[in-house]
Amino acid sequence: MLQSLFRKKSIQPHAQTGLKKCLTAFDLALLGIGGAIGTGIFVLTGIAAATQSGPAVVLSFIIAAVAAGFAALAYAELAASIGGSGSAYGYSYIAFGEVVAWMMGWMLLLEYGVGAAAVANGWSGYFINTLANIGIAIPVHLTKAPVLGGTINLPAFAIIWVLTLLLMVGVKESARANNIMVAIKLSTIMIFLVLAIGNIQSEHWQPFMPFGWFETLDNGKNIGVLAGASLVFFAYFGFDAVSTAAEECQNPQRDLPIGLIASLVFCTIIYIIVSGTLTGVVPYTELNTASPVAFALTRLGYTWSSTLVATGVLAGLITVLLVLLYGLTRILFAMSRDGLISPLFSAVDPDRQTPNKIILMCGVVVSIVAGFIPLGELAETVNIGTLASFIMVCVGVIRLRQTHPTLARPFKNPFNPLIPVLGILACAALMSFLPASTWQRFGWWALAGISFYLIYSRHHSKLAQSNT
Repeated sequence: MLQSLFRKKSIQPHAQTGLKKCLTAFDLALLGIGGAIGTGIFVLTGIAAATQSGPAVVLSFIIAAVAAGFAALAYAELAASIGGSGSAYGYSYIAFGEVVAWMMGWMLLLEYGVGAAAVANGWSGYFINTLANIGIAIPVHLTKAPVLGGTINLPAFAIIWVLTLLLMVGVKESARANNIMVAIKLSTIMIFLVLAIGNIQSEHWQPFMPFGWFETLDNGKNIGVLAGASLVFFAYFGFDAVSTAAEECQNPQRDLPIGLIASLVFCTIIYIIVSGTLTGVVPYTELNTASPVAFALTRLGYTWSSTLVATGVLAGLITVLLVLLYGLTRILFAMSRDGLISPLFSAVDPDRQTPNKIILMCGVVVSIVAGFIPLGELAETVNIGTLASFIMVCVGVIRLRQTHPTLARPFKNPFNPLIPVLGILACAALMSFLPASTWQRFGWWALAGISFYLIYSRHHSKLAQSNT
């Protein structure tokens, strides 16, 4: 039995799978930017500054970026040489074997599925407030989950279905919509910077590190720059969805590394500039608000800014949702194709060249979670799942250098194994700064995943069938 748990797939770099190859390096970079710039910059920047890092939230973003950067380089090597829709799941299947691949896929479902439902809830709140500002009120029972006294969070439910239908239309059309939304939210960020930079007061940056590097309070809450880094790491989850587009790239060996690294570098620069500007124009103690960018502009006297920022936030969160749903469908498509979930979902629509059955399934499940379940702190678990997947990708680079030394690697990390080892250490360190409650939820999620594998996936995998 032990041997069957670690059976491995052979490498078939960028095999033809019926999906439409239409994405360019530019599309991939914007896909990564669309997935990353959203809640992190419009919400978490202020919260992290006010409660954990102070003005040194800039350092928190840099530390999180370093960890994500090492992982991005590892992703780039594996994506260029192996490819596949499954991202870290597919790489683990080749490097470590089936049970590790399954758990990796299970962690990615946490990252993309729960993340999408959480972002949909955040989008719903902004949408409801924006409508209220122009005199349109949605009945309260249609804005809350049943356990909160409502019937359904209808906006969260509906936006998932709008994007599900968009994904079914075609990947190129989805990428085009993502590009437009990315342009809108980047324009919003640029307007904020133009209005705010001239109002920076250096005294707001003093003290620069009011919470120090790291400390655990009596109530169990972690504070400090390092704790802030583990929180704002949420701003970087989603860029790795670029690797799930491998089978739809025109030139994956070249375009995937460009898309991964360009999107991460661009997002990091934006985060540093915005967080530094925010804490420079408003005392960090006042930034514990759900919309710090709008709050800062209003405080500077730009009262019309709430509508502008709301537009950027709505566009920003839509692109995050679109990228998360896209990544989720492609990972499940790969798992279905391997037999680890029902092969029914791996069919590709011959006209649209999209996996419409798996897209529909994701739309049903995520919309139900978003509409009927208040996620609360469960969304925090997304970070630990993301960090775990980044660690496995870094380990995968080291492992495949040993087992497949002659594999063609169009993009190759220098100084191997330094980069992936640093990635492992950096991501593991950020995981250690997460609270104990997050680790407990992560443990329960992992237990549910291994149970499903032992009951269903181990017996139905394509490798199991071929070995009988």
